[in-house]
Amino acid sequence: MTILLFVVFLLLLILGVPIAFALGLSAFAYILLSDLPLMVIPQKMYAGIDVFVLLSIPGFILAGNLMNASGITDRIIRFCNALLGHIRGGLGLANVGASMLFGGISGTAIADTASIGAVMIPAMKKEGYDTPFSCAVTASSSTIGPVIPPSLPMIIAATLTGLSVGKLFVAGIIPGILLGLGFMVVTYVISVKRKYPKRPKTPTLQMLRTFYQAFWAIMMTLVILFGIIGGVFTPTEASIVAVIYAMAVGLLVYRELEFKAIPRIILESAKTTASLMVLVGFANLFAWIMTVEELPQLIADSLLNLTENKFILLLMINLLLIFVGAFMETIAALLILFPVLLGVAVQVGVDPIQFAIIMVFNLVIGLTTPPVGVCLFVASSIGQISLEKIAKAGLPFLLVSLLVLALITYVPGISLWLPGLFYD
Repeated sequence: MTILLFVVFLLLLILGVPIAFALGLSAFAYILLSDLPLMVIPQKMYAGIDVFVLLSIPGFILAGNLMNASGITDRIIRFCNALLGHIRGGLGLANVGASMLFGGISGTAIADTASIGAVMIPAMKKEGYDTPFSCAVTASSSTIGPVIPPSLPMIIAATLTGLSVGKLFVAGIIPGILLGLGFMVVTYVISVKRKYPKRPKTPTLQMLRTFYQAFWAIMMTLVILFGIIGGVFTPTEASIVAVIYAMAVGLLVYRELEFKAIPRIILESAKTTASLMVLVGFANLFAWIMTVEELPQLIADSLLNLTENKFILLLMINLLLIFVGAFMETIAALLILFPVLLGVAVQVGVDPIQFAIIMVFNLVIGLTTPPVGVCLFVASSIGQISLEKIAKAGLPFLLVSLLVLALITYVPGISLWLPGLFYD
């Protein structure tokens, strides 16, 4: 029956069925042939989404969409161009910098790729940058979004295990900054080698003006983060604060958000939330079947039988997750594997917060690796080039991601120092 579960799941994935329904249909086939009552399906799906902290997800999604509709993308890009444009390959550096700032608002890599890419890819092509490089920079830097707070994958990880959302948010700050700086180094080195253009230095007054224009967008991340750290509000309340803040900035400060557009933005956010909740529900059902079949314990025992050395075990888990991330959507893989692998990691002395960051970081790498790298697909459609060319151009950025992954895996302080500073 376990083999049947995974065979049906893999066949549906190969046929191109969305992963949420692949999980649901394979679980349905298992339940039907196991003579279990069909009432189990809605019960386990509801149990998966009946978690209070998940209420923060629609709030953060809506806040990001409201800010994006307020012209935030253009303002962030103008500020990053003013700050970095005079350096060789400055437009590429500005692309990475914009992703770091925008990631602190959207929390998702796909939104980052679509929003930043729609502006930066054509601009980079126009100034003489190679199209594969322009797309690779955009797709790779978008993976910073789920690492820098607020992060939807980290909210999911917290709901699965009862970890503190605030601690996870804080733990992602240094890894996110390291990833962004690493991407900037690669972008600069390639730009110097290929003699990509640079712009005249921006006058100080104009730079201050672009900073002021982007200031309110940057402040949104700080308000959310320090509000949670300071105990002013919970993550769920923070998402509502973010919505109110985004609406106020869009309507009163930037004045580009129109009242008539708000219902459409709410509807789009509701659709995104609904699709995510369906995925969470079906993944919880799938995970429950795995628990019934005692697969988590089997996986844990198998790994621990191979080795109890913490460093080797973490290497094996990383290799497994890199493979899984290349074929499975981030949140789905997180829902199914995180509770299982966390138990193994804790047994060999890995801190749960550190392992959550390792897991999220690992899986977001899969967003830029074929065959299911969704950020590559978005960038290729904007740049109108093949997936293979972007993947090849993105190899240096992939190496940086793997290097930062190794650092956060084997240097616990990178992800644990800030949480220890603010919470202990």
